[in-house]
Amino acid sequence: MGSAVGAQPMDRDLALAIHTSSPDLAMAVAPFPWLPGAPVSAVCKTTGRGLANVLHQELLSLLPARQWRRLAALAVATGPGGFTGARLGVVLARTMAQNLQVPLFGCGSFVLMARRLAQRLLQEHPGGCAIQLEQPLRQRGWIRGRYRITSQGGVEELLAPQLLTTAVAREEDGPWLRHPAVVEPATDVVELLRVAMERHALGDPGPWQEVLPLYPAAAAERP
Repeated sequence: MGSAVGAQPMDRDLALAIHTSSPDLAMAVAPFPWLPGAPVSAVCKTTGRGLANVLHQELLSLLPARQWRRLAALAVATGPGGFTGARLGVVLARTMAQNLQVPLFGCGSFVLMARRLAQRLLQEHPGGCAIQLEQPLRQRGWIRGRYRITSQGGVEELLAPQLLTTAVAREEDGPWLRHPAVVEPATDVVELLRVAMERHALGDPGPWQEVLPLYPAAAAERP
């Protein structure tokens, strides 16, 4: 961080998004403010448990430290995801935002999925719909989140991702369209940039202190 912080002031004209809530590392840099059609530089790499060994190196390849002072905003996916992956991405983003004194916008990985699905689902449900995203766990249970897609394509979080440990609550208890919670890193990291631009335009100050990784560790037996 030292070389970036000590650099001469530059125009802050870039935004960086970091997504580490899956076995794939995804990062993207775009002009700030980012307009539709503007170029995006991105990296997407499968890292698995080796994320800590390549995260900083991949960041420097995408955006050399001498350019960090050009950042006007950062965004990071907060999970749910693997404990180490989600934590590493959030810690990196918080550290950069604090040192560079720029806004940091956190967004859940399930919200990014819902936003990605919205336009396709609206073709089938033009009045809007409610979806349930489900991520099975290897040992037991699954993680579930619920979202409303409005007729304008907006996404509202109705139920933040939570851990379910039994088959309870699998019953049909609402008009939920069930979808697997699958990260598409290259697409979701660009959506993360879009979230940051929207929140900045709305006047969100993006305090880095409020951005924390999401670990749905409290078991829930019912909605």
